[in-house]
Amino acid sequence: MTSLSVEMLAADAAEPITSAGNAQLGIAVLAGIAVIVLLITKLKMHAFLALTIGSLALGSFAGAAPADTIASFTAGLGSTVAGVGVLIALGAILGKLLADSGGADQVVDTILAKASGRAMPWAMVLIASIIGLPLFFEVGIVLMIPVVLLVAKRGNYSLMRIGIPALAGLSVMHGLIPPHPGPLVAIDALDANLGVTLALGVLVAIPTVIIAGPVFSRYAARWVDIKPPENMIPQRPSEDLDRRPSFGATLATILLPVVLMLLNALVEIVVDNPENGLQKVTMVIGSPLIALLAAVLVGMFTLGRAAGFTKDRLAGTVEKSLAPIAGILLIVGAGGGFKQTLIDAGVGQMILDFSESWSIPALLLGWLIAVAIRLATGSATVATISAAGLVAPLAADMSTSHAALLVLAVGAGSLFFSHVNDAGFWLVKEYFGMNVGQTVKTWSVMETIISVVAMAFILLLSLLL
Repeated sequence: MTSLSVEMLAADAAEPITSAGNAQLGIAVLAGIAVIVLLITKLKMHAFLALTIGSLALGSFAGAAPADTIASFTAGLGSTVAGVGVLIALGAILGKLLADSGGADQVVDTILAKASGRAMPWAMVLIASIIGLPLFFEVGIVLMIPVVLLVAKRGNYSLMRIGIPALAGLSVMHGLIPPHPGPLVAIDALDANLGVTLALGVLVAIPTVIIAGPVFSRYAARWVDIKPPENMIPQRPSEDLDRRPSFGATLATILLPVVLMLLNALVEIVVDNPENGLQKVTMVIGSPLIALLAAVLVGMFTLGRAAGFTKDRLAGTVEKSLAPIAGILLIVGAGGGFKQTLIDAGVGQMILDFSESWSIPALLLGWLIAVAIRLATGSATVATISAAGLVAPLAADMSTSHAALLVLAVGAGSLFFSHVNDAGFWLVKEYFGMNVGQTVKTWSVMETIISVVAMAFILLLSLLL
């Protein structure tokens, strides 16, 4: 998936837990993934337990000491929950405020009135792309989920017809467009021009998100025809409200974290001085945690108080919002633990060792290395950093436009086929109420389409520029 947070970079760079050979490591990776899939699909084991057992099995197959495997798993689980857990919790609170106040109803009613039928998937991909521009993927999901589920429910759409365009918009922005962490790391490693990368990234992103979103959603809806999970749909208020927030106030509340993070990104680009007073302020208010916390606090007034909530009613709304996400947090955390076990076992280095002897064009090499590390470790961040570092010498003699295209090629490769070793896979699975097979047919295939289509357009641009 996408990177869970900048803080996870430190965990991703941990020391190896085993010195196993490449052949043994390759077998260990396949065995660990097989254990997880079999436990979930055949024995119907809870995903949290399956991921925990699969991580221990992976370490054993790789020849690591049990204590080292446990340390890697718990470190990965902890860093994942630290990076995304609070964001999911704040998103759940904001979603509950939206639902109980009638704000989500207001947004959905307005969207359904303005766009319907065939236009709805296009409306969803546009909204998600705008929201996803400055946001971490996980933050975008927690902001979009209430709207996606309610639109699918009220409009009687297949969840995939609405959900896939939203996910595609968020994912494409995260993988290809600065100021997201992955592209920024690659731009720095390859000494590329940020403005040129941003312009070419938008050029590649537009056709990519159309094909992977509204177009692919037609087929995804046929393959997996499901309704929104009732336990995840924001419920209407238990009692009738005398009034509800206006569309403008609701939209402003939802977009507040988007604006704060985008402001931080713009100041970083324009000022580019960590000691500058303005940049110090925007770094704080534009951090995902503070931006979402601000939206929750503002929402208590623009949503809760606007709907006539008392202090007790507001407290009750917050309390009720947190219980349903406990399972999601554990599963996503365990996914991060499995990913860290893979990385500490040396799987990323194994891929780099293999790639040193490949003799192919630089753009394709960067994409393939990122694809291989993404498949093996599940981490888009690790894939981006490793691939960019390996092909950095090739960028020295490149033109400005081709260096930017190499950044995009690495970013595109880092999105390829999200599966069970990616915490994002479990996040999407749980929010959309799918089983493992359904998640592979929809989310995993969509990520692959994004990666392949983006790379095709990158190669085309390399011929034209």
